[in-house]
Amino acid sequence: MAEVARIARAIDRIDLTPRFTAADAVRLSNLFRGTDTPEMLRILLGERMLGEVAMVSSFGAESATLLHLVASIDPSVPVLFLDTGKHFPETLAYRDQLAELLGLKDLRILRPDAEVLAQRDATELRWSYDPDGCCEIRKVIPLEKAMRGFDASITGRKAFQASTRNALPRFEIDAADVFGRLKVNPLASWTRDDIEAYFAAHDLPRHPLEAQGYLSIGCSPCTTMVKPGEDPRAGRWRGWEKTECGIHTPVDDGDPNLPMF
Repeated sequence: MAEVARIARAIDRIDLTPRFTAADAVRLSNLFRGTDTPEMLRILLGERMLGEVAMVSSFGAESATLLHLVASIDPSVPVLFLDTGKHFPETLAYRDQLAELLGLKDLRILRPDAEVLAQRDATELRWSYDPDGCCEIRKVIPLEKAMRGFDASITGRKAFQASTRNALPRFEIDAADVFGRLKVNPLASWTRDDIEAYFAAHDLPRHPLEAQGYLSIGCSPCTTMVKPGEDPRAGRWRGWEKTECGIHTPVDDGDPNLPMF
């Protein structure tokens, strides 16, 4: 009887042990120091070093690069797309085009809960007075739910995109995740020229809004054209003291646990 009770307690226990720690992020950064991005991804995905992994993609202006890299290695990697209900029609069409072109086998469309929207954004105008709250119910909460079955995520963030990302590492711990999920930023050190060269080398289609000056493309109410000389993400939430949707947070360039490699 005592043994049965012991087993029952073990089954009942909620494991709050982090999947990864800051030390793991540093170790991985050191391990892959000097390794180019395609080879790093081949090892990470091919050897399943990170457990269950999903890629999070906005299917924005530069998304085709990382989507192509990952799909070339393993097109069955789940790709999570947050359909907020506020995207440009061009983004949805581009998503479908890339999914077919790259042969994505597990594209998952995440949508906000209808009841939550009815309670917290019945007018659908929350973006205009509380963009953080709008992002929370349309992006952050749906992604949190979708990530419960994964140990790590792959993102397309790059250091050159904004001053708040200029210390972006290849590996980091998700600061908002109590379970210690790892974030992998394979393109962290890539430049705009690197992106352009990759598009050209693989003849990848461009997002249709890019030619109009939309260099970072999110939800239509909160995305504007980028002016000459501005950061690529300057057109996001223009006029607000907001630089991220809440899925990602600004990177502190003084954090010793976030090395750039």
